[in-house]
Amino acid sequence: MTWVLIVHGGAKEIAPDQEDANRRGCLEAVAAGQAILEQGGSAVDAVEAAIRILESDPTFNAGYGSDLNADGEVEMDAAMMDGSSLSLGAVAAIQGVRHPISIARRMLAEPPTLLVGEGARRFAVAHGAELCEPGELILPGSDGPDRKTHDHDTVGCVALDTSGRIAAGTSTGGLDETLPGRVGDSPLPGCGFYADDQVGGVAFSGDGECIARTLLAARVMQALEGSQLPQAAVEASLTHLARVGGEAGGIVLDRVGRVGWAHNSSHFAVAWVTDSMRTPLVRLRQDEE
Repeated sequence: MTWVLIVHGGAKEIAPDQEDANRRGCLEAVAAGQAILEQGGSAVDAVEAAIRILESDPTFNAGYGSDLNADGEVEMDAAMMDGSSLSLGAVAAIQGVRHPISIARRMLAEPPTLLVGEGARRFAVAHGAELCEPGELILPGSDGPDRKTHDHDTVGCVALDTSGRIAAGTSTGGLDETLPGRVGDSPLPGCGFYADDQVGGVAFSGDGECIARTLLAARVMQALEGSQLPQAAVEASLTHLARVGGEAGGIVLDRVGRVGWAHNSSHFAVAWVTDSMRTPLVRLRQDEE
């Protein structure tokens, strides 16, 4: 059985001076997941490891690179799905944790599928998560009167392991200047992500409200179930955004490890690797050679 891992760093506009950082960050995330998969590790472990790298990199809008809400605070969302059991774990508007994806992963075995705000943080404390003061996640200089708003978005990962298990995960720091408590598509199954060993896995990034209104992840999964190839499935899903506007990008694996990715944003940082590739590939646009 093959193994495959694909990550994305967000559907966004990438300035020329940020291109190298986006490529490097995505490749480092792929390497973390690859190290697990090539040793026979699980897709869930690989997705968590890859996203933790992206959450630690201020290049991306997740974890340490999160945007600030209208109160100047960091609130983060993250989710994970284990396609072998259809277990779900997600947190939203959580504060004071270093790796929201790890909290979501811990929730896979719990009855709730989504915890929000203070409840999410209480769960993190009770399960020994890496905590921090909320202010520690604010980048130096990003909370001043002359700060520039960020132009980056949700990160995600989908993996297939050698046992045929598929997992998908997302993590985001939200929207700049949004109302406290805002939750986008990232922690909502069928919207920003989904995974099912019998079908495939998908993770989206972009305008969260638009992705949620059009159920993009659910549309991809339905297309895969109808025997559509991953590339065609993700491309077709994006056409539904025409009804509501907005930009998005998605990464997809089907149950046998075929890869697809597409976006209608100006850039979409993506990297992927399989057990048959010499080195991972990384792209910032679909039309990049």
